[in-house]
Amino acid sequence: MLISLDRASTLSLQEQLFEQIRQQILDGRLKAEAAVPSSRHLAQQLGVSRNSVTFAYERLINEGYLVTRPMVGTYVAAVVPETVMSASVSASASAVSVRAEAPAPAERRPPEKLAPAAFTGRPHSILNTSRIPIDFWPQRTDPRAFPLKTWRRLVLHALAVAGHNLTEYGDPCGLMALRTAIADHVAVMRDIHVRPEQVVIVAGAQLALNLALRVLAREGDAVVVENPCSQGAAYLFESVNMHLHPLPVDEHGIDTSRLAGVAAQLAYVMPSHQYPMGGVLSLERRQQLLAWADRTGAYLIEDDYDSEFHYGGMLLPALKAMSPENVIYLGTFSKSLGAGLRTGFAIFPDHLAPAAGAAKALLDNGHVWLEQAALAEFLHTGGFVRHLRRVRLRYQQRRNVLVSALRDAFGRVDLRGTEAGTHLAWKLPPGMPRAHQMAALAKSRNVGLYTIQNGGGHEYGTADVSNDWLLLGYASLAEEQIEAGIHRLRGAL
Repeated sequence: MLISLDRASTLSLQEQLFEQIRQQILDGRLKAEAAVPSSRHLAQQLGVSRNSVTFAYERLINEGYLVTRPMVGTYVAAVVPETVMSASVSASASAVSVRAEAPAPAERRPPEKLAPAAFTGRPHSILNTSRIPIDFWPQRTDPRAFPLKTWRRLVLHALAVAGHNLTEYGDPCGLMALRTAIADHVAVMRDIHVRPEQVVIVAGAQLALNLALRVLAREGDAVVVENPCSQGAAYLFESVNMHLHPLPVDEHGIDTSRLAGVAAQLAYVMPSHQYPMGGVLSLERRQQLLAWADRTGAYLIEDDYDSEFHYGGMLLPALKAMSPENVIYLGTFSKSLGAGLRTGFAIFPDHLAPAAGAAKALLDNGHVWLEQAALAEFLHTGGFVRHLRRVRLRYQQRRNVLVSALRDAFGRVDLRGTEAGTHLAWKLPPGMPRAHQMAALAKSRNVGLYTIQNGGGHEYGTADVSNDWLLLGYASLAEEQIEAGIHRLRGAL
């Protein structure tokens, strides 16, 4: 990798590094999935500080040009932003068409006469193997909050009465006892009234979204998405070649005033606590979104991934409760219990339930029986609701500590997502380093902070939002760690 730095330039060294490496990637001189030198090695080679290289690498990672592989190294991304994004803006809808065109890297071409993989896509940021002592990773809950003793008892009881359930296939849509318990639970907690047959058990909300697309979507269909939005959803829509209409979000959720003139078959939204920005969709906008769906005949996919954690004011009704026939509701136990259980669910309108059941049967042969049996009993006996009450209080206290620590350290702070969930978004004020620089600076003090991109979000367009916002998850940190982390960040600045 040939780099030429001009110390007399008005551009900083990290900006020069960023632009030169980015251009080499775009020119093809740095091939897809090629390894790049470590920050230490490149800094020594160029005679610059390691921080300059680290800041440049962090920005290249945040903007999608490089990817890290834990314990291995840093590599050129298989699909870079300019390859993925082809924007065609219409006057009426400002629609952005997104396509993935990722040719197989030269070093991994298939043998002659064999076709390359038909699938084109990229994995989203869900793994975090860092061992940073104070880590505000937004995708993590508190392992100490898991009801281990109760779960052990439930599993042992399920094993005692397992019979043939461990040796035979079950219903691909899930254990009926669990589907019934979930139907009862959402009726009480979210005012959603459905038959158990409408509930399909899956391995988390990501698979639930895959299942919904398998039932409803065709290649080239249009889908309305939030911008920024969940990275897992963004990359999934991209991989199946859907035509995207990204609409901006603010503190009240997706801007439904931009729906005028938009024709789409689907809209994917997170109304209870939008990821990554944290906004809660207002009642007025919920009504506008449902009116648009009713007018256009579109289905809404409602991802209600952490609605259990609401800290003040009235919990607004789920879209599924307001319009049962055109909303597919996605839920998960990853935030409320633990992602390691890999258990979520999708609730389909009654008229789509048979198609969803058939699609699920072709997708897999059903979810693990033991976890389903234990979770069904946990729900049925009221243990899950009691667990939620305890954990909600714990997470609310940690949110309060984080907000107070930020205000004490930085004065007036612009925060989103404080009324719900397990993370918040912090808008950096003018004069402070940009998001990727702040994350690198915090890391130098053994504090993990996350940009929108490396925190599991995705922004369409110019990345204006991503440069100004940081994501801070607080569920897995003790109050003392939260205060110490913000104190260290202030000291670093």
